[in-house]
Amino acid sequence: MQSVRMGLTQVDGKEGGWSKLVVPGAQAVPLPCRLEEQTRRLQKDMKKSTDADLAMSKSAVKISLDLLSNPLCEQDQDFLNMVTALDTAMKRMDAFNQEKVNQIQKTVIEPLKKFGSVFPSLNMAVKRREQALQDYRRLQAKVEKYEEKEKTGPVLAKLHQAREELRPVRDDFEAKNKQLLDEMPRFYHSRLDYFQPSFEALIRAQSQAPAEKTDSCLPSLPSLEDTQMHGAAHLGLGNPEQE
Repeated sequence: MQSVRMGLTQVDGKEGGWSKLVVPGAQAVPLPCRLEEQTRRLQKDMKKSTDADLAMSKSAVKISLDLLSNPLCEQDQDFLNMVTALDTAMKRMDAFNQEKVNQIQKTVIEPLKKFGSVFPSLNMAVKRREQALQDYRRLQAKVEKYEEKEKTGPVLAKLHQAREELRPVRDDFEAKNKQLLDEMPRFYHSRLDYFQPSFEALIRAQSQAPAEKTDSCLPSLPSLEDTQMHGAAHLGLGNPEQE
């Protein structure tokens, strides 16, 4: 029987950060290490982004509510009207922001989470393949040891037994190795079709939201000219246009 010696190395792959398990004389098995890390990081960053968006609009609502409680609102009806309009606009903006965040949660964050849930089973398959490889190497070394000894009756008997033990272990390793070679590249390349709708939805949500906020909120706000004139009056400056 021809002896087969196998070593195990880990190297960086060229396709999007795949790592590969390399068995000399066999095909490399890609490991989704960096893809898993990148997916987890993207999900975390998207969550931070949506949290920041919500925090910003909630802060704007709080500012308008604080202005409404200002004693000046009791003394000046025009100022009260402006602050009330501001409060209405900020609440509308917060509602649009919440809607946008809900859309991003549904179309981007949840798909990222679902995609990431596949990695534990993939990693387990790699570990099982690793264990099968170790068993294969151990029994292969045992066969080689008897092949190198003098061919006496007892040695031949032990060699025959070692070969019988090796056969199912080798078949098991080759089956696990072939499965990973077939499935992992297919899984990796499927990410493009999987994520494209999510990123398109994200772009639409980010581009449409500002326009919708502006169209909805501007009618509630007083004009800049009215605001300047009112502020100037409170400061005793008169009408800026008349000076």
